[in-house]
Amino acid sequence: MSTFKDLVRVAFTGLLARKVRTLLLLLGPMIGVAAIIASVGLTDSAKGDLKQKVSKLGTNLIEAAASSSFGGQNPTLPTDAVERALTVTTVEKVSAVVELSNIVVTPYDEAREKFETVPIPVLGSDDNLPNVLQVNLVSGRWINQFDEESDVRAAVIGVGLAREFDVLPGENRTIELNGIPYGVVGILNSVELEPGFDNAVFISFARAEKDFLTDDVEPNKMYVRCTEGTETETSEALKTAVNLGGPQEITTDIKSEALELAAQSDRQLQMIVISMGLLAIIVGGLGIANVMSISVIQRSAEIGIRRALGHTRNIIAIQFLFEAIVVGVIGGILGVLLGMLAIFIGSTIAGWVFVMASWLAPAGIILAITISILAGLYPARRAAALEPLETLRLG
Repeated sequence: MSTFKDLVRVAFTGLLARKVRTLLLLLGPMIGVAAIIASVGLTDSAKGDLKQKVSKLGTNLIEAAASSSFGGQNPTLPTDAVERALTVTTVEKVSAVVELSNIVVTPYDEAREKFETVPIPVLGSDDNLPNVLQVNLVSGRWINQFDEESDVRAAVIGVGLAREFDVLPGENRTIELNGIPYGVVGILNSVELEPGFDNAVFISFARAEKDFLTDDVEPNKMYVRCTEGTETETSEALKTAVNLGGPQEITTDIKSEALELAAQSDRQLQMIVISMGLLAIIVGGLGIANVMSISVIQRSAEIGIRRALGHTRNIIAIQFLFEAIVVGVIGGILGVLLGMLAIFIGSTIAGWVFVMASWLAPAGIILAITISILAGLYPARRAAALEPLETLRLG
């Protein structure tokens, strides 16, 4: 074997002559690389989707809620909490809500038994909430000043509740709150930063006070949009502004932080799956070493004949090492393709944008080649160490 071309030809012939063994060799690097590619790619796709949502929704939404120091089991904010919040210079817009309790929501009276055990949030709201949340309505309109000043019982429902109640966009429907009929005047679109609103009912403060409260209505939550980049400062300033200096009476929550925590948990999951992928590829490397070691014994006659014809130990070693490299290249490429397919399927099912870093494919192939070379070193050295007479005897 005097040329590199001959070496390549013999190595490929050795692999193709034993197709089942070669397939088993490929599985280790292929599965390991696919697991790593898929875990990184799916996490990046999820983060890409998260960045898209944050870009659309903004990071500057703050929830301010009354704490127990404002009033026992049902704490409330001051009636002029919105005006107080607007005194903070970094606050751009505010909306207040009151969460009502012990209200059974049903699409009609006959369904009361089915839905009375299902807790559906009911909130009294002002007319600025969709503007502060930066969410549009699927259909209809939001609660307005006319609803506040008249005796009309109007309600807006979340898009999830609309699906549950089979309410079509634009359809004239009523729902019942504790047996009191309310006309559905609008359907609120999905609220990414406040998922509970997707299955909630919204009515005016006036109707909440007349139908469900014994005292004057007082909000217990506010949603605040502040200047971008001032979320932390605004969050602290609200505590002072709303209760005129008391530090403990309200709690604040920057809503985008929940999405960031979700991204952090995605990164932790990514590391776990990457570790599993590395373990798989290492186990695959051990499998390569084991199968190729057995192959050395099976091909001892071939090795002996080549040694007798004058092939050096280095050529024999390079041949087996080259076979390991070919296994790494093919296994790495197949692993990358399998990983990309997993990213595409996962992203499609989850509704994410397909994201795959440009370095992943070459890194996966290089990793597979590296593991294969390391795994092939021992079988190659073992093959090179065999003497011609010994190989003929083993064969």
